[in-house]
Amino acid sequence: MSKAHVIVYSRPGCHLCDEAKEAIAGAGCSDDFVLEEINIETSRELLLNYQFDIPVVLIDGVEAFRHRVDVERFRDLIGGSVP
Repeated sequence: MSKAHVIVYSRPGCHLCDEAKEAIAGAGCSDDFVLEEINIETSRELLLNYQFDIPVVLIDGVEAFRHRVDVERFRDLIGGSVP
């Protein structure tokens, strides 16, 4: 079974982004996914697309969350088991 690929589009100083990353880290299924964080300020296109909607969380290329991450739903989408 391969690990899920989770992308978090964020930017420095974004408190909602920090909360989303904390929720993901606290979900208890970190062995079941690979996390990639992308700073939207590194690309004009990303900044234009996401500047008012961060954080945006994709799981295996599909948008799963915008603004807030629900921990239970995140676990369900990842398919990980929590001890």
